[in-house]
Amino acid sequence: MDNYTWKHIQKHPQETKRLLGIDYHQLRQLIEQGKILRQRKQDEIEKKKIRIIKAGGGNHPKLSEEEQIILMLVYLRHHLSFQLLGLLFQISESSAHKFFDYWQKIFQDELPPSLLEQVKKCQEEMEKIREELTNHELIVDSAEQVIERPSDYEIQKKYYSGKQKRHTFKSQFVVLPKGADIVDVVVGKPGPMSDIRICRQTLNKFDSQQAFSGDKAYVGESQITTPQKKPKNGQLTEEQKEENKILSSKRIFVEHLIRVVKIFKIIQERFRLHKSRYDSIILTVCGLVRLRIGSLILEIIESADTGQVIDVVMSHNFSAKLDFDT
Repeated sequence: MDNYTWKHIQKHPQETKRLLGIDYHQLRQLIEQGKILRQRKQDEIEKKKIRIIKAGGGNHPKLSEEEQIILMLVYLRHHLSFQLLGLLFQISESSAHKFFDYWQKIFQDELPPSLLEQVKKCQEEMEKIREELTNHELIVDSAEQVIERPSDYEIQKKYYSGKQKRHTFKSQFVVLPKGADIVDVVVGKPGPMSDIRICRQTLNKFDSQQAFSGDKAYVGESQITTPQKKPKNGQLTEEQKEENKILSSKRIFVEHLIRVVKIFKIIQERFRLHKSRYDSIILTVCGLVRLRIGSLILEIIESADTGQVIDVVMSHNFSAKLDFDT
């Protein structure tokens, strides 16, 4: 089948970010990473497989690897139904669902959703970053997303948010000053759970001296600087109002970053997939957002002899992201 979507993007690379949520250069990197990951997965399966037919036989996918990866990104970015996605890519609804599931699960494991998740396998680097983070005041905030109403009454009560007047999941984001990176993300908590309770459950990931700033939902936690609350039957002083204004101007960047996450409409709109998929989906989106803002870096390694891609190396931009005015 003619790879219409991929050809269109190659012809009009400037449209890539609006279509898929990441720019053309990042898409090329993601595609090359996906091809390598798929080949490694196929090699592992091949080692365990007892072959009945010759390798290369059987049905072949109707879409190229590029088109399959683009299909996954289109779903995350625009939250179309799989029926409509199948019509767009000229395949069946079930095939669209299958391709999305396949690539989403691959990239979920390979695109770290936060800085701490990216470095967790290297204890020495983790400790170094945790120590460096104490020199900066991180920003914490949460966001709720509407989900389908559960059929079980007890589960309905668990997820019904009085604030939203709907059933929701809640996610917490801890970001660098100016929203330069997602330092930590906690997803899939019940909507009624308080922000401060979620935060207290995750403070052990950070140094005990780590400072945070948050809104009034975090009043009462000693590590978090929060706005001054207006006293009962009283007024804030001009100095207190100015302090609140300064704090708000620093905190606004977490709102900006959450807005970028919600550029992927699967996080902005009512979540239609089974709720067991929620954590996996939003973590994948966070990985894509980190790629979009340049805090997660993919570097293509090509063979000096043939020019073919032999690997895609992943790194983070933590040190460079700390080079800002505070």
